[in-house]
Amino acid sequence: MNQCAGKWFSQRTSHAIPPQALEAGTCDFWIDLIEPTDTHLLERCQSVGITADTVVCAIRTHWQGTVGTANHNTSGATISIFVAGQQPNQGQFWRWTEDPSETSVIQGQYHLGDDEALNLSASTDSLKTQERLWFLNPNLRERTSVVTHNQGSRYASFCSEIRMGLG
Repeated sequence: MNQCAGKWFSQRTSHAIPPQALEAGTCDFWIDLIEPTDTHLLERCQSVGITADTVVCAIRTHWQGTVGTANHNTSGATISIFVAGQQPNQGQFWRWTEDPSETSVIQGQYHLGDDEALNLSASTDSLKTQERLWFLNPNLRERTSVVTHNQGSRYASFCSEIRMGLG
């Protein structure tokens, strides 16, 4: 996760299945490592019943960009916490949006594969997500994701992301 820190530019192509709709977008996003003593981190840990000393990594991600054929502006931020599991290179994660009107937390599993790709999977009452990200070099990474809604629709995306700097 430390390799993810910095400012990134992302170009994304997404497909909604059905109705076979294609959508493209770009964004700048920033990933900041969160210090173990951060008060927001300590509050988040307490809210899910874990202690900060079990956290192997915590990050804040925020973004600004455009999506869709109408170039709709989008922005947002999340906090993610990763806790090691019993087996090497795997464990649990929790992700919160920083939107004050949204109070839910997404809990999932992570696994770092032998190919050094990070795999994330999570479910809520209404959907399941699978995400995979890997580095082609220290400043270029790729990411795929599939979101499956309980009513059957799917949303798949591919992102190519270039590091623009460390802050």
